[in-house]
Amino acid sequence: MTLKRFMNEAISPWMREEGPDSDIVLSSRIRLARNFSSVSYPIFADRVKLTEIRDFFKEEYEHRSFQDYEDFAFISIQDLSDVEKRVLVEKHLISPHLSKNEGAAATIISKNEQVSIMINEEDHIRLQLYFPGFQLSKALEKAFQLDDWLEEKVNYAFDETRGYLTSCPTNVGTGMRASVMMHLPALAMTKQINRMIPAINQLGLVVRGIYGEGSEAQGNIFQISNQITLGKSEEDIIGDLQSVVNQLIEHERNARSHIMKQSSTKLEDRIYRSYGVLDYSRVIGSNEAAICLSNVRLGIDLGLIKNVSRNILNELMILTQPGFLQQYAKATLSADERDKLRATLIRERLQLENR
Repeated sequence: MTLKRFMNEAISPWMREEGPDSDIVLSSRIRLARNFSSVSYPIFADRVKLTEIRDFFKEEYEHRSFQDYEDFAFISIQDLSDVEKRVLVEKHLISPHLSKNEGAAATIISKNEQVSIMINEEDHIRLQLYFPGFQLSKALEKAFQLDDWLEEKVNYAFDETRGYLTSCPTNVGTGMRASVMMHLPALAMTKQINRMIPAINQLGLVVRGIYGEGSEAQGNIFQISNQITLGKSEEDIIGDLQSVVNQLIEHERNARSHIMKQSSTKLEDRIYRSYGVLDYSRVIGSNEAAICLSNVRLGIDLGLIKNVSRNILNELMILTQPGFLQQYAKATLSADERDKLRATLIRERLQLENR
């Protein structure tokens, strides 16, 4: 597995699969934060120690496989261009934080891009695992197995009372962040999401944008994740999150049904106008593209648009991000140039799908 493939394919192989409730839940993710017991956290550790950790992972895990996750590729962050870093962030293979940590930072990514292990980010190890649709329990089971596999060669920083020790106190305990990526256009259209977010926060969960902390909810895509990691088991945290997500799924479906009954003509007009913009525009900004893609995806889910697959929309949501556009063009582009190329790629992809 080479860096070239990660750069050139907008949609990860695992994203092509359908999962439970995939009309609303795009993906389920488990992330585990772990640290070496004998080394200071990355924020304090010297470069020599962090380099030793990076080199250890390269030696032990490059080109290794574990169960269904084959041929792990080792990538050193300092060897990447700014565009390549941005592409990996846009594909959720690394975090924005890791992309800025050059030094001894690295990542290990499985061939199907379902697993990535970030090295020397905020913690020495941040293992993350994705599944399509709403599959938190299955993702947790597989994450535990991968965690055990790593622990065969790594002595984790662990306290019998506090649990796993992490750089940030908010991750102490399980060290786990469980999250689901949800497409909630009807709740956004009806403004219901605005009153739901504060209620969700009161339950110890947090609602963020597509790229996590500090990001906006582009294209009506929201990330729901746990805040509490201490005092609850992983299974209890997952149970709480699943309960809230199930309620959001129900509310979103009810809102879609209500809009179809009360304002079907306006909704259809909104969806088909968005399709027309995507199919004919010569210039389109990232925000407008995200909104139009969200509307068209809703049209597909409601059965109004039948000649476009959901996967095409997933692909375009990533392909039209700034990093991917510049990777595609093999050049640094101005904002205007990105807007022109974005419109061209969308038109070409939709026309290819129609053919």
